[in-house]
Amino acid sequence: MRLCFQLLQITVKMSLRKQTPSDFLKQIIGRPVVVKLNSGVDYRGVLACLDGYMNIAIEQTEEYVNGQLKNKYGDAFLRGNNVLYISTQKRKV
Repeated sequence: MRLCFQLLQITVKMSLRKQTPSDFLKQIIGRPVVVKLNSGVDYRGVLACLDGYMNIAIEQTEEYVNGQLKNKYGDAFLRGNNVLYISTQKRKV
């Protein structure tokens, strides 16, 4: 349910701005992101690049399993067919 609500929010924001998903992804290169895999594992880091297959390269990568930090990597490559979603990280206040 929460994921559906998040997708609805993204859709509304995109419709207000006339922005495509591709536009959004181009805008977040170089920004902190969270990438959730189909397995439920989260990777957090700085988005370096991605391609049309959603293959993702991220830097300063942290791996979270069940919300707990498990590993830190310098750079990571995530294969697109394993990606459930990608979102920008909330900025810390």
